[in-house]
Order: sequence, then structure tokens, then C-alpha cells
Amino acid sequence: LEKPALLDQFQGIAVPGGFAYGDDISSGRVLAQEMKHKLGDRILKFVDRGGLVLGICNGFQVLVRLGLLPCTQHKLEEEVTLTHNLSNHYECRWVTLQTQKSRCAFLPAGLTLRWPAAHGEGRLIARDAALQNLLLQEGYAALLYVDEQGKATEQYPQNPNGAPLGFAGLTNKTGRVLGVMPHPDRSYLPTHMPNWRRTQLERGALPEDGDGMVVFREMVKVAKAEA
Repeated sequence: LEKPALLDQFQGIAVPGGFAYGDDISSGRVLAQEMKHKLGDRILKFVDRGGLVLGICNGFQVLVRLGLLPCTQHKLEEEVTLTHNLSNHYECRWVTLQTQKSRCAFLPAGLTLRWPAAHGEGRLIARDAALQNLLLQEGYAALLYVDEQGKATEQYPQNPNGAPLGFAGLTNKTGRVLGVMPHPDRSYLPTHMPNWRRTQLERGALPEDGDGMVVFREMVKVAKAEA
């Protein structure tokens, strides 16, 4: 924000989870407006030249309010919102997710993942039903909450916020931007996983990564391949 030209020196940026500006007004709103005012079209140009952007939890909220996700019209306009969980309180629990065949350049399809969710405003709603369906059908929905049968779900607690169609993460039109509500950053080591001791006993050793690491490895892989 202090030196916008620095964006030109990087291939990827991340907006992490947390509570930017205390989530005053609404989650991520203040930081999003600050980014829009000070960076604006420079972020669109960053994505257009091949830059990668990752937003996690509060970072996802920021990218949505900035208009960078889903950005179906290639302009910074808020098309969806992340609003209060249907439970009407903060949810902190492990959830099961399934990656979709989507536009995203750095999230492979067909993975079943366990990540922790930790948010009070995570219910992803489009401005109308037509856009909600378009996001699913046109490959913007990169990640869905699923039930024990691996089916997308709106049911609590498998879906901790009640997001329609089970939306847990979105990519943009170019596939260079990804926002996820649950936390890969809290599940990237094998010892982050809730059943790691049982896994160690059954396998005799732990896997190299926890379920969250795939996002970061794939993001780096794409950036290196295109450098």
C-alpha cells in the first residue's frame, strides 16, 4: 500500500486470515477499500500479466469486497458477499472439502481435503440466483463443503456457515486468483491434522505434508514454471 510499484517485482501475493481493522463495518471491508483506493487497477494489471493471488478467510473476504473475486466482468465490482453464518455465531471446526474442476490455475481438481474453518461471516452469496449457478457451472467454484458421502452440502455442521451449493472457495475468470474460507495455513504440516497420531501409528510414519500444503506447493509450482 505504501509502495504500489513493488507489485511489479512479484509473481504472487497473499492476503492472510485474521481480523483486518477489527472487522469494523463488515469483515474485510476497510482493508478492501484501502486496497482499492491505493492499488486499484494496478492489481488487475498484476493478475493480467500472470500474477497469482491467494486470499484465506479474512483475506477471502477482502478480495470479495475489493471486487477481485469472482471478477466475472474484469472490473473491480462487488458481485458476491460473505455474510454471517446461519448458526449466527463464530464457527471453529474441521470440515471436509472437495476441489472442483475449475478455472483455478493452482488448485487441482478431485482432491478431498480436511481443513479447519474459523469464521463468523463465511456464507458465500451471489447477488442473484443466476450468478450463483453460473459460478458453479462456469468453473468459478473451486472448493465445496462435502458430507460423509462426498456430496456438496448446505447442511450444518459439515457446511459450517450454510453457503448455498456448498461454496467454500472461489476463483476468478482468469483462474489466477483464489479465495478460500477454511484455512490451508492451519493444516499444512502433518502434525496440524486432527488425527496425526493415529495416522503415524497405522502407517508407521507421517506423510510429508498436511492437507493444506497442496495450495502453497501448487502456487509455487505455477509461478516457477511461468517465471
